[in-house]
Amino acid sequence: MGGGDHNKIDFDEDKRMKFETSKEVNITSTFDGMGIREDLLRGLYAYGFEKPSAIQQRAVLPITSGRDVIAQAQSGTGKTSMISLSLCQMVDITQREVQALVLSPTRELAVQTEKTALALGNYMNVQVHACIGGRSIGEDIRKLDYGVHIVSGTPGRVFDMIKRRNLRTKNIKTLILDEADEMLNKGFKEQIYDIYRYLPPETQVVLISATLPNEVLDMTSKFMTDPIRILVKRDELTLEGIKQFFVAVEKEEWKFDTLCDLYDTLTITQAVIFVNTKKKVDWLTEKMRKNNFTVSSMHGDMPQKEREAIMAEFRGGTTRVLITTDVWARGIDVQQVSLVINYDLPNNRENYIHRIGRSGRYGRKGVAITFLKAEDTQALRDIEQFYSTQIDEMPVNVADLI
Repeated sequence: MGGGDHNKIDFDEDKRMKFETSKEVNITSTFDGMGIREDLLRGLYAYGFEKPSAIQQRAVLPITSGRDVIAQAQSGTGKTSMISLSLCQMVDITQREVQALVLSPTRELAVQTEKTALALGNYMNVQVHACIGGRSIGEDIRKLDYGVHIVSGTPGRVFDMIKRRNLRTKNIKTLILDEADEMLNKGFKEQIYDIYRYLPPETQVVLISATLPNEVLDMTSKFMTDPIRILVKRDELTLEGIKQFFVAVEKEEWKFDTLCDLYDTLTITQAVIFVNTKKKVDWLTEKMRKNNFTVSSMHGDMPQKEREAIMAEFRGGTTRVLITTDVWARGIDVQQVSLVINYDLPNNRENYIHRIGRSGRYGRKGVAITFLKAEDTQALRDIEQFYSTQIDEMPVNVADLI
């Protein structure tokens, strides 16, 4: 999805690293327990931190001890402050040289990291500079010549500064790639390799990513040594056992034909089809029946009695395909449902997991298929990131998976 051949990646089950937190990761629930230096603790408390977030409790010590680390964590989990905290703890303030480099996919994120590091390191006089495109090159040169401890930047500008020899790399001990999946998706891969070639061979590498597609795993094998893996889930809602796919449909009108093509697959077991409005439930139900497909439907405007009757039919297996809105998405369990179709992408990403969680319950396998118009691509990317999951193009043999 998004830039490049993201959806052409070959996700062989055996090739994919089963991502779980390494055994040697301990949870340290206080900043004191991490041995954080006094002047940095002052900065942390002044900044409003009282206790470390989940990722900080797990990742700060492995990073500050010099290990290579892969952390899978979404935004909103305290990543930026975890990066800043770890680097401030590690830098030698007496040495006015660049000792740590943080690469981010966007200028905004690079600046946010700069600000956070400056705030946390306020009492230790740490020098941080954001090297980003769109800003004055002269200012970068001036700042770097003056001497900074940490550089936070975007790959293009950072590489430019390294080539101009204004950013000297010989004292860099740590490289952090933030939002690595996004970065590779935006086509920075070559630039990251170029930068890496200028770093001392023993540089520690820390990689942070919401999802771990194969390109990211490739990087880990190419330039990380025995990395510690840390997984921080936003939500313990699990999508394990549910295969998720999308079908690209160019126009809204094509969705119906796609659904008809899939109908025989739907009735192998039982399927739920989600649309976003009650009106659409009625429209789709009528259109399916006109085309001689057997379906039942349910939405919030129907009298309770009717809804119960439809549910009883569906639970009993007399009907095999149910068309409904999100009213049905939460908490209703039908044992046999192993296929969910998102005819419409849900309006919010929380509903995505509630919908597809209908399938594959109690550890059984399930399949979720989302019909994807071009304008929905970013929203699906966001869902992937939010749940650190992977949604691939639907294979031809989808029936065999159900």
